[in-house]
Formats: sequence, structure tokens, C-alpha cells
Amino acid sequence: MCIRSTEQGNSVDYRDYYKILGVERDATQDDIKRAYRKLARKYHPDVSKEADAEERFKEVGEAYEVLKDVEKRAAYDQLGEQWQQGQNFTPPPDWDAGFEFSGGGYTSADAGFHSDFFEELFGRAQGGRAYGAGARGQGGRRGEDHHAKVLIDLEDSINGASRPITLRVPELSPDGHVQLRERTLNVRIPKGIHPGQQLRLAGQGGPGLGTGESGDLFLEVEFRKHPLYRLEGTDVYLDLPVAPWEAALGASVKVPTISGAVNLKIPEDSGQGKKLRIKDRGLPGKTPGHMYVVLQIALPPADSDSARALYKQMEEQLAFNPRANMGVA
Repeated sequence: MCIRSTEQGNSVDYRDYYKILGVERDATQDDIKRAYRKLARKYHPDVSKEADAEERFKEVGEAYEVLKDVEKRAAYDQLGEQWQQGQNFTPPPDWDAGFEFSGGGYTSADAGFHSDFFEELFGRAQGGRAYGAGARGQGGRRGEDHHAKVLIDLEDSINGASRPITLRVPELSPDGHVQLRERTLNVRIPKGIHPGQQLRLAGQGGPGLGTGESGDLFLEVEFRKHPLYRLEGTDVYLDLPVAPWEAALGASVKVPTISGAVNLKIPEDSGQGKKLRIKDRGLPGKTPGHMYVVLQIALPPADSDSARALYKQMEEQLAFNPRANMGVA
């Protein structure tokens, strides 16, 4: 299975696959199969007299493709029940993080069959081992490779870390319902790992058959949103509030970095948005990234008579028009 990774999802029409098949959300896999077969016969273009038979047949087929698959269904269910069929919908950021999936996705032969909603959630598998295609060995078959997207902190990449990571593994219960089993692995996170890169855990994928070895588990790394910093490539950015006099007159101020506070010199006459570089304070590597401090001029509030008097004095004594280059008086 393939879950699409996007920094920010696109807005699409939500599809209620349970409503399309006419089943409850707690339906068993057998219930879903029976509902699909009934509707597929009803809307098959070769036999149906319905005006929208072909479109309904495709819609029913897509719903069944998701709900018959234990992994896709478990992921889809994480979106919750609050959405309505046809409602404008944007997938929440990292909605699919922490799921362990096996195998590949659908093939290029299916291109054009699926809705934008399906594409936005599941995307198209980009190569990789197809479901069930374990390599054969003498007397056995190698297990499937498994995949999961995991979230780490920026600090883990800067400093390196060893972290317990809990994955949710979709399974079918004895009574035919989809359930999630958790397993926790201790994962070493190397310094300098980038978003989108993968960690390979040998032998942690699907079990082999016979004497075949187990498959591997590939963890695709994404970063949690940080309250202070943002990452662009290998560079770390920090928006730093500064007082007007610090920007105008220059100052030496303490700046937080992931490795600890440093003193930063702000040059005289620094304007809003000016970038100051702190060398080699980005992601580690052969060519380490840098840290860029972006100045954000913060105005003191005019919340007292004395503060308002100071602002009035500036208005009267400073020949300053911030719109002078805009061709307006």
C-alpha cells in the first residue's frame, strides 16, 4: 500500500465510502464484500439501465478498493466521522503518520480510474515491492518490506537521538472487523537526517515463509512543526522579534539556537526582514546547513500617556514616510 506524503494537502471533495456502499462504519469485511457485489451488479455498464451507471460503478469500485483493504480502511477511518459526502475537504497534516503498511500500491493501469479524493490520500505507488512479491529463496520466501511515516523533532536530527517509536499495525480481528495493534521499536536517529529520507530497520518487516528471511521496515522521516524554528533545505530559520531601537541603533542580543543561546550582533539601520547568518547551526552533514535569523521589528504598545507622547514626539521630529517610494503623498 502507498500513502501519499504531502507537506500540505489539496482541497478535494470528500467521499464517504461507507455511504457509497450503503454499510455502517462498523461493518465487517464480509458485509462490505456483499454490499459491493450487489451494487456492482446493479450499476455494471453492460447491464444497467441507469443513466449514471458508469459513474456509479466507478464510485462503488473505488469505495470497495479502500474498504476491502484492511490497511487502507484503517487509514481512511482515521479521518473521523464528521465529514459529509461531497464536502470540501483538506487532509489534516500528517494524518497518516505512525501507520505500518505492507506492499506496494495500485498500478499505472488504474490511472484515471480514481477520484481526486483517493489520489490525495493514497497517491500512486512509486516502484517498490508489490504486495506479496517476496523474493524466493531455496526452501522459502522472503517476507514483505513494510513502510511507515514517522514524526521526529528537529532537535533529533541536529543532535542525533535514540527514540522509542510506536507504530499502529492494521489487522483483521477474528470476527471480521479492522483493528489496530501497536508495536514499539527503539530507533536510532542519525545526525543530519532530512525530511523525506528513510531509515531501514533490517528484519523488522513481514515474516518470511519457510526458511525465508523477514522483510525490512522502512521509516520515512518527517519533522513535527517546531514552535520556534522552521527548516528550509538544510538551513534553520528563526523569526526574531527586535525592538525598533535595536534595529535602528544596533545591538547585541541573545538568540536561542537548538545547541544553546548565542550572542548575535544586530547592525545599525537593520530593516524588517533582514537576515543574519549563524554559520553551521543548521542540519549537520558534510556540508552543514546554517541558521538564519530573520528580524521582525516589534512595536511597543501605545498603552499609556507616556508611550503615546513618545510616539507623538517621533511623528513630529522624524521626517519619516514609510510610503515615500509608493508614489502616494
